[in-house]
Amino acid sequence: MKKALIISLVLASFTTVSLADAGIAGFKVYNDSNGNIKIEWRTTFENNVKSFQLQRKTDQTSWVTIHEFQPQGTNSYYSYTDYSAYKTTDVTFVYQLVIVNNDGSTATLSEASINQKVSRVKQTWGSIKAMFR
Repeated sequence: MKKALIISLVLASFTTVSLADAGIAGFKVYNDSNGNIKIEWRTTFENNVKSFQLQRKTDQTSWVTIHEFQPQGTNSYYSYTDYSAYKTTDVTFVYQLVIVNNDGSTATLSEASINQKVSRVKQTWGSIKAMFR
């Protein structure tokens, strides 16, 4: 059973979402200084949360879970760098956070999208670095 979402807008285009079992603040997606996509959020409280699933899609793909986080407790900070999007250029990625509760119910946050534009130099360098990871 999905829980009702209460959404309120906070300064700097951050969204604060309160669910019966978790409060999420500052969910944001942005390009870091290395050309990677970074996703961050923090929790104001966590009750009955089994996990947080970070999901991604594009116009050509459906939702896929790219990382699952174990809850760390109230007032925790979560961060993920999407290295797999590094070499992709001119693609709009859409991310969402799914909260999985201990009883198996889920709640999905609003989507956040970002257009990934990578220069040819960074694209080539990213391919070279990937060979040595």
